[in-house]
Amino acid sequence: MSARRLRAAYLEACRLDLAALKPGNVGWHAPGHGMAPRDFLLSARVSAAALTRAGAGLGGRIEAAVAATRAAVGCNTNLGILLLCAPLLEAGPAEGPEQLRRRLQAALARCGVAECEAVYRAIRQAAPGGLGRSPRHDVHGPARTGLVTAMAAAAARDRIARQYATGFADLFGYALPRLRRHLARWGDRAWAASALYLDLLGRYPDSHVARRHGAAAAERLRRRMAPHARALAASTRPAARRARLLALDRTLKKRGINPGTTADLTVATLLAERLTSGRRQPIPIPGREPGEVPAPAVPRPLNERGARQWQ
Repeated sequence: MSARRLRAAYLEACRLDLAALKPGNVGWHAPGHGMAPRDFLLSARVSAAALTRAGAGLGGRIEAAVAATRAAVGCNTNLGILLLCAPLLEAGPAEGPEQLRRRLQAALARCGVAECEAVYRAIRQAAPGGLGRSPRHDVHGPARTGLVTAMAAAAARDRIARQYATGFADLFGYALPRLRRHLARWGDRAWAASALYLDLLGRYPDSHVARRHGAAAAERLRRRMAPHARALAASTRPAARRARLLALDRTLKKRGINPGTTADLTVATLLAERLTSGRRQPIPIPGREPGEVPAPAVPRPLNERGARQWQ
């Protein structure tokens, strides 16, 4: 797949994520946490070229994508998305999930100290709130090992780091099969993405929520969301649950709860599905003609409250 088609696949996943109704997270259904959908759309547009740049290492592409995002929107909207999508873009396309995962694991295995240092710089540049310090492989210090080993040190407390340490086990073992099940059931990609988001949120405590509000709050949210995930998955008319999910969205945003890690995993799964499937038409942007570029977001001071962040 050419760099142009890889960029198209990445942008499609980001657009579909915005089209999905994701309670607590930003989408076309509602802004939140001091951010609007156009912030995420513009972040996707400006980061796409960096993520698919030929000849650059994985860490360098992530670092360049973070720099492009901060220059465009002035805050951390997509670090988790970049960390998850960059290895998938390097590995894809593939004839199926198993081949994509093998290629992804091979790509990660090639990431030595220099790649790890570039990722550290990217994380520091994105400046996610509440990052804290680590006794081993601290991103505030120099890299001393390969990227997978460094991520493994944070895997127990961070769902994105866990993907690096396990060869994206959650994505390939759970999320992608669930997404394809929803697609087969409804044939509606936006509702399939919504259902996937709820599936993930009802299965795994969100590490962004845990970092901002504590592990107990993340577990309470997981338990609360699990019945919503089951109800939506069982529905023959997912749109019939829209009002309930919108009410839940308002409640979570009022409390400042943003399951950002779950949203990042949703984007990555949408990308993985696209990289292992045939060509599709791009996702239209609600309220705009296909291909129309929105007005640039106005840069503003860093706002860590509720931003999608790497934990």
